Amino acid sequence: MPVTDNTESQLRAEIENLKQKLAQQQPAHSHGHTHKRPATGTLILIAFVLVLIVVGAFFGGYLPHMKRQTELVAEAKTEGDTAPLVNVTTVERSSGNSQLVLPGNIQAITEAPVLARASGYIKTRLVDIGDVVKENQLLAEIDAPELSQQVNQAKASLDQSRAALEQANANLVQGQTNEKLYKTTAERWDKLVAKGAVSKQDNDTYQAQYQAQIATVQALEKAVNVAKSNIAAAEANLERLIEMQGYVNVRAPFAGVITQRNVDVGALVNAGSTMLYRISQTGKLRIYVNVPQADATSVHVGQPAKITISNLPSKVFQGTVTRTAESLDQASRTLLAEVQVPNTTGLLMPGMYAQVDFTTPRAEPPLLIKGDALVVRSNGPQVALVDDDKIIHFRTVTLGRDYGDKIEVLSGLTAGQQIAINPGDAIQDGVKVRPVKTAAAKK
Repeated sequence: MPVTDNTESQLRAEIENLKQKLAQQQPAHSHGHTHKRPATGTLILIAFVLVLIVVGAFFGGYLPHMKRQTELVAEAKTEGDTAPLVNVTTVERSSGNSQLVLPGNIQAITEAPVLARASGYIKTRLVDIGDVVKENQLLAEIDAPELSQQVNQAKASLDQSRAALEQANANLVQGQTNEKLYKTTAERWDKLVAKGAVSKQDNDTYQAQYQAQIATVQALEKAVNVAKSNIAAAEANLERLIEMQGYVNVRAPFAGVITQRNVDVGALVNAGSTMLYRISQTGKLRIYVNVPQADATSVHVGQPAKITISNLPSKVFQGTVTRTAESLDQASRTLLAEVQVPNTTGLLMPGMYAQVDFTTPRAEPPLLIKGDALVVRSNGPQVALVDDDKIIHFRTVTLGRDYGDKIEVLSGLTAGQQIAINPGDAIQDGVKVRPVKTAAAKK
């Protein structure tokens, strides 16, 4: 152990004094005699001196050394205590499956309103909401007396058109007969003029009459065609009214379930504007989902999807992506995708809110960090990286999907690195910190 110079000099002086006293106490002996054993007091004195030497060495060397060591430890502890504490977490790889969960609204695969095609009053109502109907099944009857009168009027107009056609044909026959007569007369007068038996003026008159009769016959032919067209129009009008008369019996356009009823017996309905029922096919349902631009390429036709309903937590329904819009909406920057799901059990109903889970494997899963480890500054998103020397280094990162509590990192970090959580203003680049792993990081 180290000792000071003053202490060492004092010890040497004490030793020299002790030697002198021993020399004075030891008498001179004659030749041939043995030395006497030192006295007891001398031994005690020697032991006392040795104790003084040890005590002097302890107080002079060991205690100052321990004091210095204690000061150094205190300085190191003080320096460590001044370094700020930060919670750190480990950068990890995300799952090997790309899980994308999006909300959607369930709709019937086919749904249509049933409108009145004939004006009148509801005579009979045969179905109500919740009723399962077959295709072409009678749903209601409309009392439309005015429509019946219109049918009778159309039949009368058709008869008039047919009579007009017969008259036009008779006029045509008469005109054609007159044309033959005028033709014969004109030919005779033409021969007589050649012989000089009649005047040319009389011949010109008969020739003009013949030409006029030809024009009359052509006009009569046109009249016959007009009469035929009138008959066709009258027949079409009659068929239309008869067809409309058939609409007094309201029938189901396809098999399905009545989901809405708006009229009752005695209600006045107008053709083309009054909705009587709404019918839906629920054996298979479809869900429209708006896929964000970042995930648009991961959703494709034929991809399986899992559908969950909040009020049916124990049920998972399997669906398939049947079509996509192949174009992003300019306002929301989302891709419209349709997922069809069988509904053989009837548990799903149109109008339900659903969660659609698109899960696809990923060859290179991105890194995953906690959301509160992200620092957004003027130069972009950053994280506070804690190196092996416990020094902070801010790194700019490229972000991927945001899961709320966690965020994917596409570049800027590597797996296994330590990053600070919620770094405050005191955490600056190059600052030494005392990292403390969070509970999640210790697992």
